[in-house]
Amino acid sequence: MRRIIVILPLVLFVALGLFLWNGIGKDTESIPSPLLNKPVPEFSLSALLDEQQTVTAADLKGRPALLNVWATWCPTCKQEHAQLNRMARDEGIVIYGVNYKDDRDKARIWLDKYLNPYALNIYDPEGKLGLNLGVYGAPETFLLDAQGIIRYKHVGAIDERVWSELRQKMHQMEVN
Repeated sequence: MRRIIVILPLVLFVALGLFLWNGIGKDTESIPSPLLNKPVPEFSLSALLDEQQTVTAADLKGRPALLNVWATWCPTCKQEHAQLNRMARDEGIVIYGVNYKDDRDKARIWLDKYLNPYALNIYDPEGKLGLNLGVYGAPETFLLDAQGIIRYKHVGAIDERVWSELRQKMHQMEVN
């Protein structure tokens, strides 16, 4: 019995070391989505800036685009917002927004203050669309092809490095 008590910490240490070693070098920003290569789930929500406008999944078709989940309560969303503005303004990237579990008035003030990079903004106050998209939190961004099919999911802020990778994926979609 005494031998087991002496060896047990060593065994636990080795097991923990192997578990942590297994995680080294893995990409923690891309979480595979079960929705990859599937259409954006059907939904019917109002536009953030026009409560009378109904937005559906059909409105996200036509051109390759980014579907960015954001909220005013999300500090990382504020970090990436300037990058989204630059991408929309300088490169003409179509970005659809999903304002996730947020207050409509606060979101409108945010867009007035920090500018609006979104071609269309979906208001998802209860997070139902986010739930159907498998959103863990904000920001998360989906790469959509022209048919509204989800081709990639990125978790976290989009900065220049991330955008460089996403841009290549968008170009590949346009070629195919």
